Amino acid sequence: MLPKETKELIDRSFREQARKDPNVRNAYLLVHSDKLKIHLNIAEGKTGSVKATPEQPNHLASVGKLFTATLIGMLHDQKKLNFDDPISKYLDKEIMKGLHIYKGKDYSSQIKIKHLLQQTSGLNDVFYYLLEEMMKNPETKITTREAIQWGKKNLKPKNKPGKKHFYTDTNYYLLGMIIENTLKMPFYEAMHKKIFEPLRMKHAYMNGFTKPKIKSEHPTAKLYINNKNLLSMKNAHQIDHAGGSVIAPLEEYLLFMKALTNNKLVKKETLQRMIEDDVPRGFPNIGMSYGYSIWKFKKIPFLVPENLTCWGCVGVTGAYMFYHPKTESYIIGSFNDTSYTSKALQFMLLKIIKPLTKTEQK
Repeated sequence: MLPKETKELIDRSFREQARKDPNVRNAYLLVHSDKLKIHLNIAEGKTGSVKATPEQPNHLASVGKLFTATLIGMLHDQKKLNFDDPISKYLDKEIMKGLHIYKGKDYSSQIKIKHLLQQTSGLNDVFYYLLEEMMKNPETKITTREAIQWGKKNLKPKNKPGKKHFYTDTNYYLLGMIIENTLKMPFYEAMHKKIFEPLRMKHAYMNGFTKPKIKSEHPTAKLYINNKNLLSMKNAHQIDHAGGSVIAPLEEYLLFMKALTNNKLVKKETLQRMIEDDVPRGFPNIGMSYGYSIWKFKKIPFLVPENLTCWGCVGVTGAYMFYHPKTESYIIGSFNDTSYTSKALQFMLLKIIKPLTKTEQK
């Protein structure tokens, strides 16, 4: 296919998918490849009564974790910390006390920074328990520190550190605290100073914590968790924090991904470790591995051919931000509803990346 035909095919597939599904209130897609001479930025649906536009800021849920992991990678490159350091080196005694007690034994001192990054600390996840409480009682307030303390009292760890992948926002709350303690500034301030400002992400901000340098003319797109707009919950940002929180137009997410893949944020060898120091995701994500907040599709005979393999980050609301090395393409978007947690990835592989692999290079 010619680039123009590929763009038309992807555009049509995206709009058909968004229009036919009543769960999709608003959806967004950006596809960019200098190699293929393709740039597509489109939107479908509405935010309230306002027609969706590509320029709208979007909260891509846990895609924000890759920003957190990148900040840790930057500190690693600056020798302010090491991926293999125990987290006790950077967290206070109150947080560390009884953090990980599994089957009667305290493993807290054995947790390393890399365990938090690759979700193998063994700690349980506090996010959905606390989100459910906030849905029942919108006045509920809880800080990141309080959320971790709540988890220690109410939830049991899942495994010993380093033994098995278990996805949890708790790990990324701790990473956010490590960043704060290392840089001596709030996590949200570090995000602006170290990433948003240098990359000129002028419309980017941290949900509930900061404002963008330049306010968008367009409303922030709504995203739905269990049919509830996350952004309408006035205290939900407190349990979002370093586990998500980034809001920006898709073009500005592209600035971040370009900087990351071109070694403008972390060194080449650091990014390689973030991708390759991975663990299997396990069922139901067979064939996917998880590095330092990096999801990677691996070759699976008859299911995922080698030419579709790619890496990036995923959000529970059908959000995705991936890089496809073969075509040097960036694919960023969201269906903004939890019913698309897995469907969005299938759509990305079959309806976006597959056509890109069949595009003639000029």
